[in-house]
Amino acid sequence: MPGNAEAGIVLDQPRTAEQRRDVARQCCEKVRYTMPCVVDDMSNSVDAAYAAWPERLFIVGADGRIAYAGGRGPWGYKPREVERWLRAHLPTARH
Repeated sequence: MPGNAEAGIVLDQPRTAEQRRDVARQCCEKVRYTMPCVVDDMSNSVDAAYAAWPERLFIVGADGRIAYAGGRGPWGYKPREVERWLRAHLPTARH
């Protein structure tokens, strides 16, 4: 995407799960995520199940059900909204 090239975020398409995890690690470091992130398998089964492309944030409750589903990125990708949701719904996240 042109915006990625302008921001200096151009990475080769990963061909293995290890490469995919490495790309995810680089991205998390670049944006300084402080929350755990997970990486889809090479067949993109989570993406297919949750319409997560190109990016999307979900919170999965303790019961295994989706508690929060963010909008599709890039415009619906709102980490601050997720942070507000977590602070409002999790007592340990209020500080």
